[in-house]
Amino acid sequence: MIDFEPKYITFDCYGTLTRFRMAEMTRELYGNALDAAKLESLVKFFAAYRRDEVLGAWKPYRDVVVNAFRRACQRVGVPFDEVKAESIYLAVPTWGPHPDVPEGLSRLAKKYKLVILSNASNDQIQSNVDKLGAPFHAVFTAQQAQSYKPRMQGFEYMFDQLDCNPEDVLHVSSSPRYDLMTAHDLGIKHKVFIKRGHEPSTPGYEYYEADDIPHLASQLGL
Repeated sequence: MIDFEPKYITFDCYGTLTRFRMAEMTRELYGNALDAAKLESLVKFFAAYRRDEVLGAWKPYRDVVVNAFRRACQRVGVPFDEVKAESIYLAVPTWGPHPDVPEGLSRLAKKYKLVILSNASNDQIQSNVDKLGAPFHAVFTAQQAQSYKPRMQGFEYMFDQLDCNPEDVLHVSSSPRYDLMTAHDLGIKHKVFIKRGHEPSTPGYEYYEADDIPHLASQLGL
């Protein structure tokens, strides 16, 4: 059980709530052109370069995705196709939630104010949020903060907008690298790792673990 009553439950969106399909789309686009080993290398490096692309000054999310894909193709020795790369970016607003999310969020929303902090563009995120099936008190994007996670600026922007402190929130993410490590360094004591399978647990960062969003609701007594 989580023995804490937060002012806000703050969530990462893509991967945690919305089923993030960039690896899946890469396999769909290149599965017939590459052998299995090279395809998985492309998927791996595409994810790694996306993390690298967001560590500097803010730039449009379209550029993050396309630049990361270009670099991954170069690293693996695959011809770069900008149209295919952009098609992945353009598909993001069509992606819906993990199956467990609507039930879990609806339970949480009966008691708590729910907030999203997402590495998203302003013109993408609302379509994804609308598919989650629960009301949100606020939705903050990297574009608004002019900074991507795992940098601290986005979290600080969220605290300023909510007029709260790190100790007031319960932050929920399926990504230690994008969210939970930074949250730990910022003094967010109460954190939850949702075990979606795309990153391993790093328990030294002092968070609770939950299998899914309904499990989180149960840990909060809902």
